[in-house]
Amino acid sequence: MVRCGSALLRKYGNFIDNLRIFTKGGSGGMGYPRLGGEGGRGGDVWVVAHKNMTLKQLKSKYPQKRFVAGGGANSRVSALKGSKGKDCEVPVPVGISVTDEHGQVLGELNKEEDRILVAKGGLGGKLHTNFLPLKGQKRIIHLDLKVIADVGLVGFPNAGKSSLLSRVSHATPVIADYPFTTLRPELGKIMYNDFKQISVADLPGLIEGAHMNKGMGHKFLKHLERTRQLLFVVDISGFQLSSVTPYRTAFETVILLTKELELYKEELQAKPALLAVNKMDLPDAQVKLDELMEQLQNQEDFLHLLETKMIPEKAVEFQHIIPISTVTGEGIEELKNCVRKALDEQDDKENDAYHSKQLLNLQSSSSAS
Repeated sequence: MVRCGSALLRKYGNFIDNLRIFTKGGSGGMGYPRLGGEGGRGGDVWVVAHKNMTLKQLKSKYPQKRFVAGGGANSRVSALKGSKGKDCEVPVPVGISVTDEHGQVLGELNKEEDRILVAKGGLGGKLHTNFLPLKGQKRIIHLDLKVIADVGLVGFPNAGKSSLLSRVSHATPVIADYPFTTLRPELGKIMYNDFKQISVADLPGLIEGAHMNKGMGHKFLKHLERTRQLLFVVDISGFQLSSVTPYRTAFETVILLTKELELYKEELQAKPALLAVNKMDLPDAQVKLDELMEQLQNQEDFLHLLETKMIPEKAVEFQHIIPISTVTGEGIEELKNCVRKALDEQDDKENDAYHSKQLLNLQSSSSAS
């Protein structure tokens, strides 16, 4: 594996992943009845994707969250056909889904410069409107970020997710009182020497029963849907939420995390996944790691020891399993390299699939003609 050193990483801080805004197309211009002149059409409101934009920046720049296009020019003797009003653009990040207030999806912006018309301008005054202009369309829309990060950290409280994010990105997550860890989603970016950037999200703490919305379950799992890959973080010494809940070994923790994802939405299990086994600085950690590797490689031999309700229909296949210590820094560089390699492989597969689809469409259109 090619090792890529990482430069200082930029903290992205807490973020906004959805926003409700008001949009209104411009009114048309007045017609000129005596000379049959037509008023200009009102401007339109477009939502446009920009590579370096965030919803947080959008809210800061436009705190009123109102976007109104310009009105069309009135018809006059010197210009019987009035000019069109100025369009209004709403700058949003790539990866936005746009819905109206009734939940109807208006479209998605998946690459830079993608645009969606969300509010049409009104017609200018003309003969069939008695030369009176029409008002522009009003619409309240919801902007929902589909992908918040390349990698989403998955783990029970105290597994070390926040510490790991601090290690790889120099972010400073806010830690809440036990048993929940992260108070709000926290985003960091790994920056490699060749300027490649990979975003990593530490999300509100997951507990058993998250699929039933225990703790912050649904909010957590909804965020996971918006990441490209999953990075499981597991404490090698196991996990116990409280004195009245069962102790879980590292192996049981992996199985339970997998089950929570499956019960919420099976599609989450289809995402590429890596496993970081944390706290390798603890005594007997290597012995426990050897045992965990044996269990993961031969899961069928150990599942009978677990409660039936804990066992997922399908096991997660990890692309890489990396032992780490967020205390000593052991394995952190290897983890960064593995994350990079896994995402590069995913990009290659997605590009191949896209080109295959394009070729198929070309062949279909050729045969049809």
